[in-house]
Amino acid sequence: MPQQAHTSDQPAPATGPLTGLKVLELGGIGPGPFAAMLLSDMGADVVRVDRPGPDSQLGATDVLQRGRRSLVLDLRREESVAVLLDLVEQADIVIEGYRPGVAERLGVGPEDCLARNPRIVYGRMTGWGQSGPWAQMAGHDINYVALTGALHAVGRAGEPPAVPVNLLGDFGAGSTYLVMGVLAALWESRQSGRGQVVDAAIVDGAASLTTMLHGMLHAGSWKDERGVNLLDTGRPWYDVYETSDGGWMTVGALESKFYAQFVELLELPAQFTRRPKEDGWPELRKHIADRFQSKTRAEWTAIFEHTDACVAPVLTLGEAADHPQLRDRQTFVDIAGVRQPAPAPRFDRTPSAVQRPPARLGEHTLEVLTDWGLTSAEALIADGIAGNTYQPATTS
Repeated sequence: MPQQAHTSDQPAPATGPLTGLKVLELGGIGPGPFAAMLLSDMGADVVRVDRPGPDSQLGATDVLQRGRRSLVLDLRREESVAVLLDLVEQADIVIEGYRPGVAERLGVGPEDCLARNPRIVYGRMTGWGQSGPWAQMAGHDINYVALTGALHAVGRAGEPPAVPVNLLGDFGAGSTYLVMGVLAALWESRQSGRGQVVDAAIVDGAASLTTMLHGMLHAGSWKDERGVNLLDTGRPWYDVYETSDGGWMTVGALESKFYAQFVELLELPAQFTRRPKEDGWPELRKHIADRFQSKTRAEWTAIFEHTDACVAPVLTLGEAADHPQLRDRQTFVDIAGVRQPAPAPRFDRTPSAVQRPPARLGEHTLEVLTDWGLTSAEALIADGIAGNTYQPATTS
C-alpha cells in the first residue's frame, strides 16, 4: 500500500478513515500533540487551540504539530471561552493535557463541554491521572514509567535502568492509549447519544504495557530483576552485539528453528548447534560477540538478509529512511522539505495522509472560525477575542 505523499506547503485533502471527524486540541506538549497528530493523519479535522503569545513553533521541522490548523484563543477571557464552547457544539472530540482541575477553572472542563454538547468525547491526557495523591505533581515520561515498574525492567544485569527516550511513556503509554480511548468512546457515543470523559494516564498505560510480564512473573517464568530474562538480554540469543566497525546488530533468535539458522550463518562451533544450559550461556555469548567483531555491520547485514535467523542492523535515525525495506514501504515521507515518519497504520481503501505542514501560531484563526460556522469571525478577531498573530512572509 503506497503512502499518500505531500511535499508542498499547501493542504492536502483528507482521505483517511476519520475524514469528517472534528477534534479540538487544547494546545500542550508531548503526548497530547502526538495523539492529535495521529487523529489528523487518519483524516480528522483537528484544530489546535493555542494561547496567545510569541510563536514558539519551529515551522516545518516541528513535525509533531503537523496536520492541524491553529486557532488562537485566550482562555483567560470569558469571551474567548464562549467562542471555544461554540466550537465544542460542533466538535466530536476534545483533548486536553492540563493538570487536573485547570480546564475546570478555565471554564472548559468536561461539565462545561458536555453541557453544550452532550455527545462530546472529552479526552484528558496526564501523567499521574486525574485522581490520586500524586495527581497534582509535575512529572515527565521517565517518572511515570518508573513508578509502574516498566523502567525497572529495561536494562542489563548489574547496571542502572536504561532510559528509553520518551517513546515508552509519552507516546506508547500516553498518546496511543488516548487515541484508542477517545475513538472507543466515540463509537459508544454514536450508539448511546451520550458523550463521556476519557481519563488517559501515562501510569495506567505503562502498567497496561507490562501485562505480559506480570503474567510471566506470576507463572515463575520472569524474574523481577534486569538482564536475567528471556527478553531483556538475559539470553545470549536475544541481545545486541558490536561489529568490527563499531556498528551494532540485533539478535532475536527465540525459536529453535530460527536459532539453528542463526548458528549456521554466524558460523558458531558445532557445540552450540543446540542451545546450551544456563551454565553454558557465558561461553556462547563470548563466541557470538567474537564472531560479530570479525566483520562490519554491512557485511553481517548482507549475510543475514532474506533469512529467518532474526538478525537485523541497528540503524541511526538518519540512516533508517534509506533502508530498502523502509524505502519500499515509504515509511518516511518528505513534507514541505522535511523528512519524517509517514502516517501509520495503513488503510487500503481510505489511506492516511499528512494534511498539511505544521501550522504557525494563529495561522488559521479566521479560516477555522468561518469553516466552523461562526458568522462573526472577523469581528471576534478585531475585538481581540480570537487571535490571528501569524503574519506570512511578504515578497517584494
